Amino acid sequence: MNLQNRDAHIRRACALAALLCMVMLGGAAIADNGAKDTIQAGDTAWMLTATALVLFMTIPGLSLFYAGLVRARNVLSVLMQCFAITALATVLWTAYGYSLAFDDTGMVEGGYNLRSFVGGLSKLLLLPVTADSAAGTIPESVFVVFQMTFAIITPALICGAYAERMKFSAVLLFSGLWLTLVYAPICHMAWAGPGALFANLGVLDFAGGTVVHINAGIAALAACVILGKRKGYPDTQIMPHNLGMTVTGAGMLWVGWFGFNAGSAVAADGAAGMAMLVTQLSTATATLTWMAIEWTKHGKPSALGAATGAVAGLVAITPASGSCGPLGALVIGLVAGAVCFWGATSLKKMAGYDDSLDAFGVHGIGGIVGALLTGVFAAPALGGQGFGDGVAGIGGQVAAQGMSVVFTLVYGGIVSAVILKALDATVGLRVSSEEEEMGLDVALHGEEGYHL
Repeated sequence: MNLQNRDAHIRRACALAALLCMVMLGGAAIADNGAKDTIQAGDTAWMLTATALVLFMTIPGLSLFYAGLVRARNVLSVLMQCFAITALATVLWTAYGYSLAFDDTGMVEGGYNLRSFVGGLSKLLLLPVTADSAAGTIPESVFVVFQMTFAIITPALICGAYAERMKFSAVLLFSGLWLTLVYAPICHMAWAGPGALFANLGVLDFAGGTVVHINAGIAALAACVILGKRKGYPDTQIMPHNLGMTVTGAGMLWVGWFGFNAGSAVAADGAAGMAMLVTQLSTATATLTWMAIEWTKHGKPSALGAATGAVAGLVAITPASGSCGPLGALVIGLVAGAVCFWGATSLKKMAGYDDSLDAFGVHGIGGIVGALLTGVFAAPALGGQGFGDGVAGIGGQVAAQGMSVVFTLVYGGIVSAVILKALDATVGLRVSSEEEEMGLDVALHGEEGYHL
């Protein structure tokens, strides 16, 4: 081999070696990125938006919705309750709530143990959560805050049952204890993954039919029964003081609910898109249904009825938003509008309890309707996305949904009642008759919502 040929071979060998090194290094880099780069920018951006939307549901959405429904002398008390619960739930969720709800250490897939019912303590104070922690395709920090917004709005919903008559100190103590003993365990049972109670049963609860609405609804019923009726109710007609505020709040809830339901896909994908579509359909249908019933029964459709009907549709579609199709959404909205109208009017009168702002009548009843109908409209033949793991057919899915409903009603109702009774025996639940007559704004907060 002459010198020229030898040099050519050397150059080719060096080039081949360099190419091989580049391929190996590139492959290593790809493998390393594959291990680390599970977080997707698109999913993260959507979940940041959804999280803000769900927080928007409580402050200001629910706050304004409830505040407009009470009398003028209690408007600040309701706004203050929602605002303070937002702060309290945020701190408790950080301290231990997230751990109790989502720590799945020790769970057995398909089996039952203590971890089927409540999470562990490995995530106390969020110490294991770092900027690099992932929850699927989003940062775990984003998932923590997204779920925190659910933990915020759920106890805030209960305010509607005890509005205008509960001590502010009792509100804070009840909300903190209830979040710890009721919300976090039910959240874990539904959403902590394989091995959790509801997952083992094949229950479908995409965005919180049991976790949020039935849970809050049964606590609301316990609260209004144990507290007793407002002074003068039902003999004295108690009217909302600002329906404009209420309808504005309802509109904010409607918009924010897209984050609530579509955000529960925890991704920017087809499931989120379908959840958004069915949420809109159910809400619109329930609004029209409530209006039609009111128009037929009373001769006029009211703004209050339209707003309440919209919330009923939002509540009922929540558990089904990840499993039903457009047909299911229309039927769920129709049924929810009718049944919640009955729950907020006829049932309340027959049973004789004072659910001030219809927290049980809308959230409890609507949540039950939605949870059960999820079992029907998850069927692919009806446009649904399919049944839960290990469940075959509509009958099996409805049975699974029914078990989760009954469990939530019994557990949530009993524990809520025990908390309320314990607080009543210690700090007391109810303001004095004089304070109730004066209004909670001045009596408890030393302020007036309006200077007349």
